[in-house]
Amino acid sequence: MAVPRQLPNAITIARILCAPVFLWMLLADAGGDGALRWWAGALFVVAIATDGIDGYIARRYEIVTDLGKLLDPIADKVLTGFAFVGLSILGELPWWVTILVLVREIGITVHRLLVASDHVVAAAWMGKLKTVAQAVALSLALMPLWTIVGDGVLWVNVVTMWIAVILTVASGIDYLVAEIRGSRRARPARP
Repeated sequence: MAVPRQLPNAITIARILCAPVFLWMLLADAGGDGALRWWAGALFVVAIATDGIDGYIARRYEIVTDLGKLLDPIADKVLTGFAFVGLSILGELPWWVTILVLVREIGITVHRLLVASDHVVAAAWMGKLKTVAQAVALSLALMPLWTIVGDGVLWVNVVTMWIAVILTVASGIDYLVAEIRGSRRARPARP
């Protein structure tokens, strides 16, 4: 079966386009736990889950592109960034968490864009683990599961969010260390 060469990138772009729709649904009922909140959570889960699908297709059919390597982490950051901001606007997540995450995500994205003409920085294993932790924590925070299983799930939300925040900081440090080491190796030795 022939797979269109741009299919993975199209899926990635669709994830980016889902982000504002998701945010609107999340904020439309001002924090109510009604149907729009459930739909927002479901859209987030589907959009963040397709991260694995576009990557799998690209690797499986050997259609990995530099554009895809650049857009894929941006799509993750847009989706998760909108989720963090939305939860903070609703008062369900402290703003310091959102600001910390956004500073890390925007800083690394800007760096990736600045060095894109020199080399494409693919996501490292710790960055991928951070994305999974954020996806799980945000999915639990977005879906109003407390309306079904009770307030005990809120503790699960707190624990998973702390894990996501710790991995966000750790993966940011890992990224910086790797880039510094890489730039030192790339420099010609002084005589």
